[in-house]
Amino acid sequence: MFALVDCNNFFVSCERVFQPQLEGKAVVVLSNNDGCVVARSNESKAMGIKMCTPFYQVKHFVDEGRLHACSSNYALYGDLSDRVMSLLADAVPKIEIYSIDEAFLHLDGIQEGQIPQLCRDLVEKIRKWVGVPVSIGVAPTKTLAKIASHFAKKYKGYRGVCMMDTDGKRLKALSMTPIEDVWGIGRRLAPQMTSKGIQTALDFAQRPREWVEANFHVPGLRTWAELNGTVSLEEERAERRQSICTSRSFADMIDDEKELVLRVSDFAAMCARKLREEHSAACDVTVFLYTNRFRDDLKQYFPSATLRLEVAANSTQEIVGTALKAFRTIFRPGYKYKKAGVIVGSIVPDDCVQVSLFDYDEELRKKQDRLSMVMDAVNSAAEGSGSSLLRLATQRPGHYADGIRSDFCSRLYSTSLDDIIEVH
Repeated sequence: MFALVDCNNFFVSCERVFQPQLEGKAVVVLSNNDGCVVARSNESKAMGIKMCTPFYQVKHFVDEGRLHACSSNYALYGDLSDRVMSLLADAVPKIEIYSIDEAFLHLDGIQEGQIPQLCRDLVEKIRKWVGVPVSIGVAPTKTLAKIASHFAKKYKGYRGVCMMDTDGKRLKALSMTPIEDVWGIGRRLAPQMTSKGIQTALDFAQRPREWVEANFHVPGLRTWAELNGTVSLEEERAERRQSICTSRSFADMIDDEKELVLRVSDFAAMCARKLREEHSAACDVTVFLYTNRFRDDLKQYFPSATLRLEVAANSTQEIVGTALKAFRTIFRPGYKYKKAGVIVGSIVPDDCVQVSLFDYDEELRKKQDRLSMVMDAVNSAAEGSGSSLLRLATQRPGHYADGIRSDFCSRLYSTSLDDIIEVH
């Protein structure tokens, strides 16, 4: 059996942990630069606010006091997610983290009669210890567990836990599940399915195997098998990324070259750190700049440049230095830039780097690698402070997110002593 643990309205729930006055109120969490809605409370959903709605379209609700808006606070959300996942990992033989707010629990070895109580205890413990409400769906396959979790979240009578342990429950749940809500179907395949008369998950599950294979091939066949109770999805394995991109849209347009150098340096340093976290190295570095494509009254310019490294690298010094070389080949004065970014590509494992026969900088690279490791250790220890204590001179002092609009950002309650809750 599998259990899918889903944190309810996770970003909103994280905000409510330290701001209990938001309980029962309509709340939305906004994307970077307070651009659009990326999370909603049930109350804001009831107001008709959709996902990805531009904030300016609902700002009047905030001004009227009917809606509370929060800027994204990913440091807070990540910390609370880690706390939830650690509680889950302590409770079951194996956990498979699917996203920041979802995890599959492998329940092998746990007697089926003990599973309901185990799940109810987890719901209560996570709510009490972390403050985040969760819903748990239990079923013989991951796809069915996803469906069960939707019922656990939607219907209060389940008290947070829906167990799909009989064929009768499975068939009833599938008949009540629109085909577009099935994990693995989504918006891309749903129109094809409805055009063939499939409206619900049950419609699809009852089609003959041969028909499914002929019309939807191997991916569709796996979903069909999962809906019929046969495990067909392998464990998710993290594959090494072929490229890593760090980019930002600026709160205000920038035309100053020195300021853009600082931003590009920050983005390149973040890419280098991600490479080291994944034990990877990059063979090329790309820098791109965008003007504001929505400003017809301004000159437009969308350049990019890629430079190849002689030896694949992940040190902050080398990645930043190469990014700035690329930047200087494309920067043009007289333009107002709205976005910039750095991409590191052609990624290889850092223990399989092909060195050059005449690499005269090998000792320098070793020193840079050691220095980068020291920077990581110091900055990781100070993660909660919101700033990078050790950085290159070409980087900005302070947090990487400086310059991003976040007019409604909450404090770093759980990761910074400066923001810890005060009791009076």
